Amino acid sequence: MSDWTIQKLLTWLTEYLTQKDVDSPRLSAELLLSKVLELKRIELYTQFGKVVPKEQLDQLHGLVKRAGLHEPVAYLVGKTEFYSIEFEVTSDCLIPRPETEQLVQRAIEFLRKRGAGQLVCDLCTGSGIIAVAVGKSVPDAKVIATDISAEALAVAARNVEKHGLQERIELRQGDLFEPLIPPLDQFDLIASNPPYVSAAEYEKLEKNVKDYEPRIALYAGEGGLDAYRRIAEKVGSFLKPDGILLIEIGYQQGPAVRELLEQTGVFASIEVEKDFQKHDRVVVALRAPT
Repeated sequence: MSDWTIQKLLTWLTEYLTQKDVDSPRLSAELLLSKVLELKRIELYTQFGKVVPKEQLDQLHGLVKRAGLHEPVAYLVGKTEFYSIEFEVTSDCLIPRPETEQLVQRAIEFLRKRGAGQLVCDLCTGSGIIAVAVGKSVPDAKVIATDISAEALAVAARNVEKHGLQERIELRQGDLFEPLIPPLDQFDLIASNPPYVSAAEYEKLEKNVKDYEPRIALYAGEGGLDAYRRIAEKVGSFLKPDGILLIEIGYQQGPAVRELLEQTGVFASIEVEKDFQKHDRVVVALRAPT
């Protein structure tokens, strides 16, 4: 097996993962090989002719077999990229999706216009991607991030520490607003990417999602609206006048979530923004100034 060079392995891995219908087979091949060889992806191409030792080939074989069974590559390599930031991920938390970057961008824009010393709440933080991305991009903002899962919060804590944000991001365990205390905790911005998959949708999820990502981070009751109802019930106790609520939603949930928020009587305006695929994606709800 001494003739297995990086170049040959990349070609074989890409073909194998393509046959197994794995998403982004070339990128997945690069990530798996980078993990085993402890190289950056670009270094694979600068060392194309390097022969890979048998010990590392054996390690790679195990990872590739699991990838072929549709175990997410992000879990296999233990990291992923979101908003151009590297995050640790494990099977205790959801793998970040590019669509969530739209919510983060809206949050950053709002905070930069609002001025210094803003307090942000990130509900259902998971691996901490929203909290960390906001914290890195808005240096004077402070974030309180909550999650019901102690295991997910442990991952978030490592990501917070990795990016040196321990002084500005506080993690609290509990269900949605449960770890917060009104009126002591009042926020300029509340952001959330909560569970929003309905019962019918959950049964139809792709294998790499349904079999490996945590159900608690996906499933939200028969109609997929459970978390939104509970956020709507409590948000008025925690959002400052002239504050903003940003929520990620499923592509069919815009009208229903808008109605839930309208019924609170809290918001001066509620908009549903579409993503790059023209699907409803982010609800932007601005509280009245008084």
